[in-house]
Amino acid sequence: MPTHSETRVLPYTADQMYALVADVASYPKFLPWCAAARIRDTRDEGACTVLEADLVISFKVFREKFGSRVTLWPADRRIDTEYLDGPFRHMKSNWGFKDVEGGCEVTFYVDFEFRNRVLQGVIGVVFNDAMQRVVRAFERRAAELYG
Repeated sequence: MPTHSETRVLPYTADQMYALVADVASYPKFLPWCAAARIRDTRDEGACTVLEADLVISFKVFREKFGSRVTLWPADRRIDTEYLDGPFRHMKSNWGFKDVEGGCEVTFYVDFEFRNRVLQGVIGVVFNDAMQRVVRAFERRAAELYG
């Protein structure tokens, strides 16, 4: 089961980075391998907002749709994602955003496993590089929006 975590300090505010990551519908505009995004449902649950979203991931010959529940915690500037349906055996990720001197500290964690052994094998070989590319894509998007 591959996992990946990163902490970075970026020259933007925690609110800006939170807003960028929370905008799931815009992921196809800048995330590698994200071919489409659709928000199925949005509901407020007191301190959080819960989105149910479908993302289409396209990687080489593989094209898979998966559903996830994205829980937005604006007061804590935290975003938690859990797997609903699709090609994974399991998947969860967490983002955290904290204002620090000179910008914002961003923490990212992901843990997932594909059901398909071939796809898991392909991803396993390039997993860390792929996750770093995803994080860099968010950094580039922040520079476009806020730089």
